[in-house]
Amino acid sequence: MADALVTLNAVRDAAARIAGIAVRTPLVHARFPGVAGNIWLKAESLQPIGAFKIRGAANKILQLTPDERRRGVITYSSGNHAQGVAYAARAVGAKAVIVMPSNAPAIKRAATLALGAEVVDVGPASSERLAKAEELVRAHGYVVVPPYDDMDIIAGQATCGLEIAEALPDVDLVLAPVSGGGLLSGVAAAVKQLCPRAKVVGVEPELAGDTAESFRKGSVVEWPAELTTRTIADGLRTQSVGKRNFAHIQAFVDDVVTVTEAEIRSAMRAIVSTARLVPEPSGAVAAAALLFHAGQLPAFQKAVAVVSGGNVAPELLACVLTEVDS
Repeated sequence: MADALVTLNAVRDAAARIAGIAVRTPLVHARFPGVAGNIWLKAESLQPIGAFKIRGAANKILQLTPDERRRGVITYSSGNHAQGVAYAARAVGAKAVIVMPSNAPAIKRAATLALGAEVVDVGPASSERLAKAEELVRAHGYVVVPPYDDMDIIAGQATCGLEIAEALPDVDLVLAPVSGGGLLSGVAAAVKQLCPRAKVVGVEPELAGDTAESFRKGSVVEWPAELTTRTIADGLRTQSVGKRNFAHIQAFVDDVVTVTEAEIRSAMRAIVSTARLVPEPSGAVAAAALLFHAGQLPAFQKAVAVVSGGNVAPELLACVLTEVDS
């Protein structure tokens, strides 16, 4: 299994490769009321596309041959990976086709179109997106840039973990959102190889808790779309974790916990008020675990929660910010 896992050399190569496209995001200190220990937020919401997905997309696309770039690329995504692929494809002059679910946030769809990509709409299930992408590949010869279940994507996302370990080498605990598993598998691989004493915990909505169930069972479990699409965290609605991602999670992740919808919304407010960062719901789940599930987490002195993205519709953000914690 070890040869199937991302190496530190691959992560460092990815970091050098994507340096001209993705940015090195800061660790922002946050003081959450009632939470002991020092907490930093890894502000992936400050990436050029507002989310970490640019890391993996850029790492994959920058390695394409001239012929592959001429053929164009395709992916299937609810929004942030779509923008990452569109951004990186534009940088190398390649056509980008994005298969998006009908329930993707309008703000993410508009941003993808603004980056010059062609958008193809399908139903809400992640399986529908994959099937349509495969159909278009057969018809047009596009190169697939998977959203998570791919070694180049994992290595690209792992650069987020590399930055955490370099900036805070004595970190005790790192928390990252999980859905398809690209971010968590990459972050865990980098952190554990550089800071082996640190604990890494994945966090997902309990309404889309397939990875938590998979982690407990020891094998990949798939949830139907009618369950995973219930969560406000639109970036975490994938129906199952990727096989390659799950192998990394089994090797490097200490636990996977779930949070409620109310906890996600409260964490969004806490991030805005304490760190002055704007998170989308998916970007707030790691902080929600610190705020509401400290008893399930390993003890820590220094913790980092990854704010994976900030592409939230203004009307949703306004609604969340005007709610009152019970």
